Amino acid sequence: MLGIIGGTGLTQLENLKTTRREISRTPYGEASQPLIFGELAGNEVVFLARHGGGHTIPPHAVNYRANIWALHEAGVKCLLSIATTGGIADNLNPGDLVLPNQIIDYTHGRKNTYHDGIDMPVKHIDFTEPYSEYLRGICRQAANNINQALYDGGVYGCTQGPRLETKAEINRMERDGVTIVGMTGMPEAVLARELGMQYAALCPVANDAAGKGLSSNGIQYEALSASLEFTMQKVRLLIAEIARTYHQSAK
Repeated sequence: MLGIIGGTGLTQLENLKTTRREISRTPYGEASQPLIFGELAGNEVVFLARHGGGHTIPPHAVNYRANIWALHEAGVKCLLSIATTGGIADNLNPGDLVLPNQIIDYTHGRKNTYHDGIDMPVKHIDFTEPYSEYLRGICRQAANNINQALYDGGVYGCTQGPRLETKAEINRMERDGVTIVGMTGMPEAVLARELGMQYAALCPVANDAAGKGLSSNGIQYEALSASLEFTMQKVRLLIAEIARTYHQSAK
């Protein structure tokens, strides 16, 4: 089954025909909200809002372990994360959609493994390629099917949040090779890998990162909100096509 995690700007899927909701209690606590099962373009999916239905859970306080565990226990094999970002690369503009292929983790203090504790054996997973190439291929095919422009490849820099970054921090990330910046890409990706799930991120660019482009002198929140709403309409259409393409490939 395909799972979808919604982030900022996507606390619900308006085109999801809900069939049931399920509260998930895991060994790591409760997920951000009940899992929402339903049909998207006639295909079964399960949806979870990362920050809760009212967007009340900040990035550093999300119970990532409970979220990923709950989705895995629900039978999710492939997990698509919708992660809103700021654009760092000069060729990216608000409204663009990015399918990253690499991550740099700048977070600290987050529970980032299931293999933690004196009774748990240490497990080192291969994280050379943090995203599933299979699911990234599904996303590329779906975008091509509906003629949706999609930047294939990029480096997602994950910061702690909830504050936005300084200009100097963005300059440092750019030197590190980061092309988009967000706050939730880790530890989701590594937790999904530990559970053997196929995981990929679809990243809408909501704004230019601090010190870049339209954000040269600060983030303009009014413009950000308007851009995000417009961009999410594209995201919803693409998610529906990804669900259709995924289920076709699974037959």
